[in-house]
Amino acid sequence: MSRKHLVLGIGAAAGLVAALVTPAHAGEPASPAARPQAAPAAPIAPGPGDRAARVQKQLKMSLGTKFGGAWIGQGSQVVVATTDASAVAKIEAAGARAKVVPFGEAKLASVQDGLNRHAASAPKSVTSWRVDAATNRIVVNATSTAAAQRFVAASGVDAATVKIVRSAQRPRLVHDLVGGERYWTTKYGCSVAFSVTGGFISAGHCGKTGETTKGSNQVDQGTFGGSSFPGDDYAWIDTNSQWTPTPKVTKWNGSYETVLGATDAAIGARTCRSGGTTNTQIWCGPIQARNVTVNYQEGAVKGLIQANICADPGDSGGALITETGGQAQGITSGTSGSCKNGQDSQDTTYFQPVDEVLQIIAKDGRRLITQGGGGSPANPCDGHQTKAAGSLTSGTSVYQPDGSYTTTASGTHTACLDGPDGVDFDLYLQKQNGSTWTTVASSTSPNPDESITYNGTAGTYRYRVHSYDGTGEYTLGFTRP
Repeated sequence: MSRKHLVLGIGAAAGLVAALVTPAHAGEPASPAARPQAAPAAPIAPGPGDRAARVQKQLKMSLGTKFGGAWIGQGSQVVVATTDASAVAKIEAAGARAKVVPFGEAKLASVQDGLNRHAASAPKSVTSWRVDAATNRIVVNATSTAAAQRFVAASGVDAATVKIVRSAQRPRLVHDLVGGERYWTTKYGCSVAFSVTGGFISAGHCGKTGETTKGSNQVDQGTFGGSSFPGDDYAWIDTNSQWTPTPKVTKWNGSYETVLGATDAAIGARTCRSGGTTNTQIWCGPIQARNVTVNYQEGAVKGLIQANICADPGDSGGALITETGGQAQGITSGTSGSCKNGQDSQDTTYFQPVDEVLQIIAKDGRRLITQGGGGSPANPCDGHQTKAAGSLTSGTSVYQPDGSYTTTASGTHTACLDGPDGVDFDLYLQKQNGSTWTTVASSTSPNPDESITYNGTAGTYRYRVHSYDGTGEYTLGFTRP
């Protein structure tokens, strides 16, 4: 391949207009496994919420315009408000506590409607308004009391029905981080690769440390926390609280690939690339080589993945993921092809391997966001007879507990390994046979967590905890016969 055909997948020109509408990120429902049918459960006694709903419906219909709202008070007591003192007995007969108030529910609703009609003129310091049945008022939250008073007066509603509450809270929209989607720097449009703790990873040539980013919707997004290019081509972006990392890569058809881990795929395996420029589909092809050095005009980048997949400017930083299995592979770096006329056998794109980047950012506590992997506050390895913990670097092994344990009885050995998101840790149960150790059971999925159940004879055993890929801490729980 001649040098002149090698193009760094630099971001799309900043002068291009970014899409102002973020795609909806609806979750994909899982298909639950069939379960054996259980005997019918005993009826559950209605809780306070059920009782409140029934009482509210009954009294709202019977009180009409005199109904002032209902809610659950202290001690699970259902409270019903009314503007008519003579209705107290009826409310109490229905099993609720009565409260006489000046304004009916319909009156408060009309005031709410009046404020809503003037919402466009509400100052930014007025952050919300709502019907509050318990205080029998429209509660207006604002950072400035004076501004809220002016807004209420300009709306023409009855000020006696309004209660202004000064609050420092400032509601904001929340947006999802999804692999393959566009983001903008001050110079370029690039693409998200994968979500990590506190943000996402992308290509280093897209921005330098400290540079700010906006989402595809032009909402302030984050800052490059670190960047490396040339030599490598990776970066991580620390995002603000408006952005939520997700284990998703968009397929540009309303559906998503779900990230489950980051185990390296073999050469020849089919992978798929998602980017913000070629956003009509997800582009797929085989891995052709690993550990490729690419000599861009800007400098050489080492250790890249080469795949028969097309790409265009602006796809830089986007995701490369296995076609099946949800394993994150790479970050789009550069290309010698184009998707403008479709993809052919000559298209070649290069990717920074994800596992290398994850090992670097793990030192600061950042991890790949995956679905169903890694530890949680409710540790899945709790409940075992013995627990051990430690840490692994990629390619290393440790033996637990403290080398070995001996059992004098036959029976079942069970074990659970819990690792961090984004790694591939494996678990082996080995039995001593003279001077050698033989593996009698193993669990080697491409995920952080493993489990073993083995029925064995008396003898000396040990667990080998191995990092096939990735660095991090682990917890091992096991029970011996």
